[in-house]
Amino acid sequence: MNEKITIGGGCFWCTEAIYLKVDGVVSVKSGYSGGFIKNPSYREVCSGKTGHAEVCQIEFNPLQISLAQILDIFWNIHDPTSLNKQGNDVGTHYRSIILYHNKSQKKIIDNSLKKLIDSNLYEKKIVTEIKEYEAFYEAEIYHENYFELNKNQPYCKYIIEPKVKKFKSQFNDFLSED
Repeated sequence: MNEKITIGGGCFWCTEAIYLKVDGVVSVKSGYSGGFIKNPSYREVCSGKTGHAEVCQIEFNPLQISLAQILDIFWNIHDPTSLNKQGNDVGTHYRSIILYHNKSQKKIIDNSLKKLIDSNLYEKKIVTEIKEYEAFYEAEIYHENYFELNKNQPYCKYIIEPKVKKFKSQFNDFLSED
């Protein structure tokens, strides 16, 4: 049976572009979570007044990839020490966040975070928000598969493409066959 985890590490276009390439990932949906407004729009989330973050809800087959491996990728594809900011994307909606769906996931997340801290990969404090999943609101359809459909758009070319290339070089073992 497949599992879901909801994560945010800045712009959901970047996160989606990476996880769509991961073997064992069944689907990646861009959306909004972690806030207090029901059914927010992109414009509302970008205002910073909804409490939501841009996130991806990842459905994965735990027989092919573990949650711990999903998290290993997560810690390496964004800066979890940067509060409400990833690169030039600034605002609470770009915060680093993990929304766990059950107590078992929470335990795995806590262990993964401890392992990350103990590794000294980052000199600064990890600021990733970890909270219980409540709701997910799927983003507008034009956000889905954004990178693949808009590769020549400047944000895709200069921000997402280098992240995808870096991921491919660091995590070759996780790549699905395209």
